Amino acid sequence: MADISHRVTGTEGVEGGVGLTALLVAAARAIETHRGDSLARDVYAEHFVLAAPASAGWPVRLRQAPGGDANPLWGRFARYFGLRTRVFDDFLLRSVDVGARQVVLLGAGLDARAFRLDWPPGCVVFEVDREPVLAFKHRVLDDLSATPKATRVPIPVDLRDDWVGALTGGGFDPAAPSVWLAEGLLFYLPNATETYLIDTVDRLSAGRSALAYEVKLEKDLMRYRDSPIYTSTRQQIGIDLLDLFNREPRPDSVGALADRGWATSVHTPFDFTRGHGRGPLPEPNDALEGNRWVFADKTRP
Repeated sequence: MADISHRVTGTEGVEGGVGLTALLVAAARAIETHRGDSLARDVYAEHFVLAAPASAGWPVRLRQAPGGDANPLWGRFARYFGLRTRVFDDFLLRSVDVGARQVVLLGAGLDARAFRLDWPPGCVVFEVDREPVLAFKHRVLDDLSATPKATRVPIPVDLRDDWVGALTGGGFDPAAPSVWLAEGLLFYLPNATETYLIDTVDRLSAGRSALAYEVKLEKDLMRYRDSPIYTSTRQQIGIDLLDLFNREPRPDSVGALADRGWATSVHTPFDFTRGHGRGPLPEPNDALEGNRWVFADKTRP
């Protein structure tokens, strides 16, 4: 995953640094799946967690987490990931409902949307990530005899390399409408890499394409170092998210898209919590305060 792929270690390529964060999100999705008031269901998520030695002992149900919902990591933070999954699921399905048939998941990680969402006929899901991550995912899903509900095209490439060539070589057609998702990716990237990614998505997107991504707005991430979410993540599973986040000034990607004919909207996660009636709400010393979810539609060629 961009400039921090060197932090990923282990024979599966998913057992350190960014790889552990992919497993963290999978564990959160597993916990969300088994909630009585689930926002999103991913029956494959727990199998990824249990298949990796680094995460095999993590909870995949809320009752397995010390303190349950009061646990900042497996309660509030995991529910955040459940809400994010639901919101981006809905975005993708709305986009294909109005005509897009190419779905590009940038930094796909352990995302199983090709297998669990009900795609209309003719959809192709391109999963862009490094080869070890995709190979691990492929092996787990093969062991489950999982069948994708759309044409699934893995694109094994590091985002520092020629991912555009790999994507088009895999059958992506820039002349056809597409929907792009960068979920939990951009705040790991250097300024220049984020700028290049947004510029490239614009260049490869025909009219009526759509894009969603997540950003963090705060300039000084260190002021949240003792936030319960970051503290519990460090203490319980050994991931220091603040060491992974890139601390360069962030580009104005929303402004760049608007200048190029995209209609954009920016939301807090709490907007969707209120809409769905469940999910995280603001609290003091909140590591989620600066998170924003951006949605964009290309309104001109």
